[in-house]
Amino acid sequence: MAETSHSLDKIVSLCKRRGFIFQSSEIYGGFGAVYDYGPLGIALKNAIAQLWWRSMTQLHENIVGLDSAIFMHPRIWEASGHVAEFHDPLVDCKQCQARFRADELTDGNLESVDWSSIQCPTCGTTGKLTDPRQFNLMFKTQIGPVEDEGSIAYLRPETAQGIYVNYLLVQGAMRQKVPFGIAQIGKAFRNEIVARNFIFRTREFEQMEMQYFVKPGTDDDELKAWKDERFNFYTEQLGIQKERLRFNQHGAGELAHYAKEAWDIEYEFPFGWSEIEGVHNRTDFDLKRHQEYSGKNMQYSDQVANEKYFPYIIETSAGLNRMLLTVLADAYWEDTENNRTVMKLHPRLAPIKAVICPLVKKDGLPELAGKIVDELKVHFKVLYDQQGSIGKRYYRQDEAGTPFGITVDHQSLEDNTVTLRHRDTQVQDRISIESLVKSIDDKISHWS
Repeated sequence: MAETSHSLDKIVSLCKRRGFIFQSSEIYGGFGAVYDYGPLGIALKNAIAQLWWRSMTQLHENIVGLDSAIFMHPRIWEASGHVAEFHDPLVDCKQCQARFRADELTDGNLESVDWSSIQCPTCGTTGKLTDPRQFNLMFKTQIGPVEDEGSIAYLRPETAQGIYVNYLLVQGAMRQKVPFGIAQIGKAFRNEIVARNFIFRTREFEQMEMQYFVKPGTDDDELKAWKDERFNFYTEQLGIQKERLRFNQHGAGELAHYAKEAWDIEYEFPFGWSEIEGVHNRTDFDLKRHQEYSGKNMQYSDQVANEKYFPYIIETSAGLNRMLLTVLADAYWEDTENNRTVMKLHPRLAPIKAVICPLVKKDGLPELAGKIVDELKVHFKVLYDQQGSIGKRYYRQDEAGTPFGITVDHQSLEDNTVTLRHRDTQVQDRISIESLVKSIDDKISHWS
């Protein structure tokens, strides 16, 4: 089968056409860097989230879940450093009014750059860029009926802080001992200066984070173990091509102020290699800061060893939106030999597992197809389709990532068999109706 390279634009077009992702508020001209997830998109997103949640909280006895609030005490963001330091450098073009992150326009030290010599990427003029100024990425709001300094609150820019301030409560309630982890999936918000590349960078997104609390001195080994596990999640659970994944280590000048060591898992998108997940050693910075700002003791008490200490934190942090884009980009395939576009989603992720198609709209075929739908829908998400030629129906579902097509024909009425078509190869098998569930289950389990 022939395959061609593809652009992000083709993925965006398919996502709209097949009901994966829509531009938010499209009928009003759209709302920048915010997206709505359609019927197939929310199903795919939920499938990814469920796999991640299972891999964390079900397969690890010492990792438990949490759902912390979006609104938290503003002192939390002072302690974490977000109020003072969560900035990006912003420059404006005085000619065309376009805005850019200053660090994306030059490789040099921002303080030493001669901005009068930098060309605007949008309009091409030189000497019209403003000097960089710091722009805080947090969304600020007010809580309560009176707008004053005491009512200031923020939409959380990350979910991790909700885990840190609750870690001792979780540890005590669940009787966990170090090492243990807390996992969370939740919304976060960042007022990005430049949001681009579809859902890769948006102002509203979902994070999937696991914070793993370990004894100091064991942190290097724990970091290595989690690097391996998280990389394998992409290849073994999501079916991502290994050759399109890599690790990138943060250099000394790139490390966050709290980090001892940091690695990014990167994927080769149509727009280049970009981060999809971070695995970081955050040391004990966060817990010490929250103790300092709250006045509460944040040390872990090891009753067996009769000692107290601040655990080091190994963080795994991924954006659900980015993970979804990774899955879509990796699955997108142009089969030029057969003039079709296919989303080669792993069946465990596919929003629809099978489409059931009567060959014609008469002779009792729709009625038998309807019975098959009723039998299968208690096991899988399936779709009934009788519109258009059988080939067009198959190709529509190929674009939606549906791995199996079931055709009910006149022979089905005679011997209770149907054809089971395989999305990627288009091979068709003749099987009995009563064996459909087992056959599909087996093929999903042994998919490669």
